[in-house]
Amino acid sequence: MHRPHNRQGLLSLPTPHTNQAGIVFLVGAGPGDPGLITLRGLERLRTADVVVYDALVSPVLLEQAPATAQRIDAGKRAREHKLTQDQTNALLVELARQGHRVVRLKGGDPLLFGRGAEEAAYLHKHGIACELIPGVTSGIAAPAYAGIPVTHRDYASTLTFVTGHEEPGKEESAINYRALSDLITAGGTVCFYMGVGRIGAIVKTLTGAGLKADVPAAVVQWGTTPRQRSVRATVGGLAQPVQQAGIGAPAIIVIGPVAGFQDEGMEWFIRRPLFGQRIVVTRTRQQVSELKLKLEELGAQVLEAPTIELAPASPEVAREVDAALRNIRGFAWLVLTSANGVTALADRLEALGLDPRHLAGVKVAAIGDATARQLRSQLGIRADLVPTAFVAESLAGELLAKENLAGKAVLMLRADIARPDLPRLLKEAGAEVMDLAVYQTKRAAELPATVLEAFKAREVDWITFTSSSTATNLVELLGAERTLLDGVKIASIGPITTSTLAKLGLKPTVEGQPHDVGGLVAAVCGAAK
Repeated sequence: MHRPHNRQGLLSLPTPHTNQAGIVFLVGAGPGDPGLITLRGLERLRTADVVVYDALVSPVLLEQAPATAQRIDAGKRAREHKLTQDQTNALLVELARQGHRVVRLKGGDPLLFGRGAEEAAYLHKHGIACELIPGVTSGIAAPAYAGIPVTHRDYASTLTFVTGHEEPGKEESAINYRALSDLITAGGTVCFYMGVGRIGAIVKTLTGAGLKADVPAAVVQWGTTPRQRSVRATVGGLAQPVQQAGIGAPAIIVIGPVAGFQDEGMEWFIRRPLFGQRIVVTRTRQQVSELKLKLEELGAQVLEAPTIELAPASPEVAREVDAALRNIRGFAWLVLTSANGVTALADRLEALGLDPRHLAGVKVAAIGDATARQLRSQLGIRADLVPTAFVAESLAGELLAKENLAGKAVLMLRADIARPDLPRLLKEAGAEVMDLAVYQTKRAAELPATVLEAFKAREVDWITFTSSSTATNLVELLGAERTLLDGVKIASIGPITTSTLAKLGLKPTVEGQPHDVGGLVAAVCGAAK
């Protein structure tokens, strides 16, 4: 059999791992928002051996597949196909015959202009078991996220889905535009899929079939995603603002009285405080999810640009950490300055065959709510001290106010690049401090191409810095292109990071208060308003 090729060359198929018959799941991924996949679809995705996906599928969904699953980009979009339909069909059969559980992940609903029925029939013809799992379709979801209900008791009681991929002016159109015009005139809603590139011809054909030019209409691009944009007009005046706004595929055209419906209760998606803001997050890959999630919930489009990477302590230091943990009762206090330090501590305890009970008797101080939360969730330990300000000086001051540390031992487990202020202040107070780098931070090798492209296109509104190292590393990674930061609003997590930014010649627009992720997000929201 001829195997399909992608841009990198021949697709390498997974090694067969079972003698059982394979199966293909045709799963609707939904319209773009990864949260709109069905529970059944997500269950199948999480047990897949191979995922064959289309271009509009969210990368977030692909992360839900097992790490061992192979991901194959079928890349079907407009006129650009990485795999032809015939190649995709043949690939699904071959994978299933090898005994794999294959998820064919398709945007929207597989059976609504998605060729899912053709793929199911092909699989059946070749003796392959197939399960169809419907998805939320963009013809309903995209208008809804733009504040347009496709049906409404006072506006529309019928709904028609039409492919706009067909040329309306061709001599033998399969679409009855006269009937569509009558449906809309009678108060119905018509949604055109894949038609934005032919919007002028669609409008001309509809009005030529009797539809009045003043009927409300709308176009929604990238519906249900942070990139969503929409235009509302009349049918007769729709093509021009769509062209002026540069709206292209993927988009849904909505025609009918509901396109004129406006109510703040329906506009929750576009009224979120950070909707339309494109924000670059510079945290480590291990940390980015929390900040990203908070920003996305508020409507932002988040671009991940990890500038630092975490690594375990060096073998020499790891031995010192292990020795200190074995002798933990010799310390009066254990000090943790980051959530990463908590995770590294848990890893060392696990390596030693110990659990959190081993820490009984030692008091624990944690800088920041995030560190304290990680301590509770990962180790089940409640910190004895969390300073009011999340900086080293505050921890030192409050710790010394709480207890006389003269002659007492303090174990600090921190990053290799942590500031020297905290151990210095404790030593000056007479404490015997053991300061160990329980994990290492390294500068990322490079910035993602998508982030650089966004900077160069001047499409970045904000950039967030959660530590001094993220700021320093980003400037170093940009090098001669640091001018790309000109005009971009900057959010700093706290005064230490702000001081570093100043040394780099960058002035933060806002600073988090309190100095944690929640405070950072709140500061950005306040400025965005």
